Amino acid sequence: MQTSTSLTDAVTLYETEFLAARNLAVRSRREYLNDLKDLLVCLSDVAGVSNPGEVSRRHLDGYLADLDRRGYSGVTRRRKVASIRSFFAFLQDAGMIQVSPALKLIPPERERMEPRVLSEAEYKRLLEVVRGEIRDQAIIELLLQTGLRLSEVSRLHVNHVSLPTKISKDPGNVGSVTVLGKGRKQRSVTLNYKACRAIKNYLAIREDVDDTHLFLTKFKKGIGPRGIEKMVEKYLKEARIHNASVHTLRHTFATHTIKKGTKLEVVRQALGHESLETTSVYVHLAREMMDKELQENAL
Repeated sequence: MQTSTSLTDAVTLYETEFLAARNLAVRSRREYLNDLKDLLVCLSDVAGVSNPGEVSRRHLDGYLADLDRRGYSGVTRRRKVASIRSFFAFLQDAGMIQVSPALKLIPPERERMEPRVLSEAEYKRLLEVVRGEIRDQAIIELLLQTGLRLSEVSRLHVNHVSLPTKISKDPGNVGSVTVLGKGRKQRSVTLNYKACRAIKNYLAIREDVDDTHLFLTKFKKGIGPRGIEKMVEKYLKEARIHNASVHTLRHTFATHTIKKGTKLEVVRQALGHESLETTSVYVHLAREMMDKELQENAL
């Protein structure tokens, strides 16, 4: 049965009942709510709609058109469509509307943008400019040698890292790090000798404080995603590397690792991808890089 609940109250109910029951990560909940609050502003200010039962497919299509005019990428608009569908499906299940107006809402096409990958010269330059800054060097080396996401690195605690007694290139002397990835799924990622060495050097100078996060700020608190982001951006600038970000280091790890012969399934597991299809984009990038290098370095 349709009710007279306002859209604002409906979003609050969606937050406290639907999102809370699904144990979603904090970031995921925030994105869902931000998407819906943006929709509500458009429905109220442009269409004069304040009740869930008044929302039509035409209103939602108008909102998507507005997002396009505002310059939102296809990826972001697709996410917003998913948020809208989830919200109105919840209202339908709760009996607050008869039929979801988002049922046949068509998301925009996803853009095919090639990931930015650092060349070997670029990532070596990055490692050179960070040399001597022990904490920062450990973070950048970890990103380059494992392909961890920004959020995953910021969530690491000291007890998530396991280092071998002896650090060497020997296959039996690897370390590991336990990562909490997307969807709160846990995975174990191998630490090669370069990552192990950088982390060991950092742990030797890391202060023994109550905060158990692996990487600390000067205030002896765990460094957050934005702090890592700003730090990496600083060194990218110093290394004269343009159009790159923290996420570029993830793409760099995957592409160069595949180029060196690592099996795709191994890379998939390290990156925490659900399917090989997602990882396979790096095969193409690795092939392009090999073609370019062999052409430029002809004997």
